[in-house]
Amino acid sequence: MIIRLGYVAIALNLKNVTSSSPVTYATYNKLKSEEEKLKKLKSVTFSNIDDLETILKYNMENDIHFYRLTSKLIPLSTHPEVIWEYEKYFSKELSRIGKIIKLSNMRVDFHPDQFNVINSTKEKVIEDTIRNLNHAVDLYDLMNYEDGKLVIHVGSSAGGKEESINRFISNIRKFPKRISKKIILENDDKVFTAKDVLHICKEIKAPMVLDLHHHKCKNEGEYIRDLLKDIFNTWNDEKLPPKVHFSSPRESEFDRKHADYIDVEDFANFLNLAKESVDRDFDVMIEAKKKDLALFKLINDLKNIDYPCEFIDSSTIKI
Repeated sequence: MIIRLGYVAIALNLKNVTSSSPVTYATYNKLKSEEEKLKKLKSVTFSNIDDLETILKYNMENDIHFYRLTSKLIPLSTHPEVIWEYEKYFSKELSRIGKIIKLSNMRVDFHPDQFNVINSTKEKVIEDTIRNLNHAVDLYDLMNYEDGKLVIHVGSSAGGKEESINRFISNIRKFPKRISKKIILENDDKVFTAKDVLHICKEIKAPMVLDLHHHKCKNEGEYIRDLLKDIFNTWNDEKLPPKVHFSSPRESEFDRKHADYIDVEDFANFLNLAKESVDRDFDVMIEAKKKDLALFKLINDLKNIDYPCEFIDSSTIKI
């Protein structure tokens, strides 16, 4: 089994490099002319894309094959009061980003913000969600990256869990196909358990992302050992391998906040469980505050505890 580790958005080894510099609507609105507004948006977008290229090349140099793109790459791109044709100005740059990703055979995805709620009871929220997710798919298209996915939580629990699940299933079937075929669902830490999300994924034929930390915080007595094979099987028709989210609690065992680094013993225990339960490659997104530093530390920690695996490169192991 080959396991690749990835990290989220910011490479802390790169000082003053970020692909998610913002332009707030308040700042935008204070600019006097349309020319100034456009100049500001273009300037920040250029900086973000340039820094993203720097990060991707850093990933390549360090043999990192899995990376989460920021959802804030293009400032104010989905704000209802701001209409600007970023693709008109940055299609070449985004195409170049896509070429770098494909040349390196890197896996990337988006995890749109929590205010995107597919099963909301409010039509306005659903409309906003469709607009935001369409934008993410547009970026994949401009990058010519066909394998991109959108990681989403089930969302609203209005009306109770069962009604919320049924509403999600009903709503997603009405979404544009270009969005729904990109959706992968993740269990959360408050309402929708891994078992709940697995049920939805089977119904809508979508892949599932297992978040181990969320499962610890929210479950109904289910053991991951009993669910893992079925969860991974939701990826059977996908080109890419299953993916897992892994983080450690900051303080107490059930603290929902992420720690700076990963507890290597917990991670090793999960690897052992996976080895016993499934027989296939998978990718692990490290959700830790120290980002790429946490990834490298985890690899070193595995070496220090003499975990029985082959270290293929700086982010990949074979068990």
